[in-house]
Amino acid sequence: MSDRGYRRPRALSPLREHLRDTFWFAPTVGLLCSFALWWGVSALDAEIVAHLKDEQAYEEVGDLIRFADDARTIVTTVSSAMMTFIGVVFSISLVAVQMASGQLTPRVVRIFVRSRISKLTLTVFLATFAFSLLVLTSYESESDPRRVTSVPLLQSMLTLAMVGLSLLLFIAYVSSTLRLMQVGPVVDRITHESLRVVGRMPGGVREELSLGAETARIGYSGRAGVLREVNVARLVRVARRQGAVLRLIPRIGDFVVPGTPVLAVHGGALPQRMPRYTISVGVERTPQQDLAFGPRQLSDIALRALSPAVNDPTTAVQCLDRIVQLLAAMVHLPLGAVQHRDGAGVVRLVQDGPEWTDLVDLAFEEIRWCAARSPQVSRRMLAGIDDVVALAPEDRKGALVRHRELLVKAVERTVPDVIAREFALFPDRQGIR
Repeated sequence: MSDRGYRRPRALSPLREHLRDTFWFAPTVGLLCSFALWWGVSALDAEIVAHLKDEQAYEEVGDLIRFADDARTIVTTVSSAMMTFIGVVFSISLVAVQMASGQLTPRVVRIFVRSRISKLTLTVFLATFAFSLLVLTSYESESDPRRVTSVPLLQSMLTLAMVGLSLLLFIAYVSSTLRLMQVGPVVDRITHESLRVVGRMPGGVREELSLGAETARIGYSGRAGVLREVNVARLVRVARRQGAVLRLIPRIGDFVVPGTPVLAVHGGALPQRMPRYTISVGVERTPQQDLAFGPRQLSDIALRALSPAVNDPTTAVQCLDRIVQLLAAMVHLPLGAVQHRDGAGVVRLVQDGPEWTDLVDLAFEEIRWCAARSPQVSRRMLAGIDDVVALAPEDRKGALVRHRELLVKAVERTVPDVIAREFALFPDRQGIR
């Protein structure tokens, strides 16, 4: 095993992942909670009035009625304006997200959909709207303190508190949405997600392992989609019960279709059936176990920035900054095939993963084709490669040196002027200072 601590990937929770990818669950729960809250608070208001009437405190009941009448105007205004406010806010937000996806990459929409502040804001807005409507039904036309049965005192105060909370969340939500339109916060978010994946992924094993003859293959029988996660613990248990070693055939991030072999069985007996939730397949990649997804997103943003239609080399330089950061974080980590063991230390699952060369190619190959036309990008890429080469062990420098040589040749072919070529080939961590 690797020198670093082994941390088995967490078990899958398909329901949790599905709810994180949807925008209806949290607002629906918020609406139900607003109804339950109104029911409870209205009962308390009725108890307060009943207690005051039992104490013959009719003057205090009259004061409550006058306060509730004053608050009724605010509650009516809130109920009529909140839905319009929700429509305007989220219409503007969707336009902002569309602009961000067009300028950066469509994958940033996932950040918005899974954003907790976005869901919390919509939930509180809708809950405030529904609660204010329910409060309006609690107002009685009776104004005689001796005959009134309930005064929505606590309900009105709670409505005002929810309005204040909505305003605070609106400020936070607008700030979060504006950050989504900025390149720096987006690439920083992608980088931190990738670094968390690096910390969770178990290290690869360098020693060779003889798996024995392949006795069977298990095909995928679900809906077509991208392999997002694997329940390592469950597969290890299945393999231990059958006395076999399982080998995951596709990598995380591969597209699988029904009938595609996903598991190879080495030794032991073929499992009668695979347990549910062994693998998670979805419509798009997620960063939970996908080590290459972060560099893929950064490369996409850089490529779009370097396209003739956009021509924004500074954005590409920002992406290269983060790509270099990720490579530097992985340069000493064992990569490639990962062997998962049971409690007795016996290998039960072999999971293929990206090698160092694969990650370096993903990071630099496509950007290098466009970098020759931009001295700012070529200078930053050369400086980044040099930085990672200085950190890399000898067996990992070859892939980096190869990309450096290919970049130099591309610039030499593209830039005929000697002085301009020397300028484009000068390493600079800022691109052009």
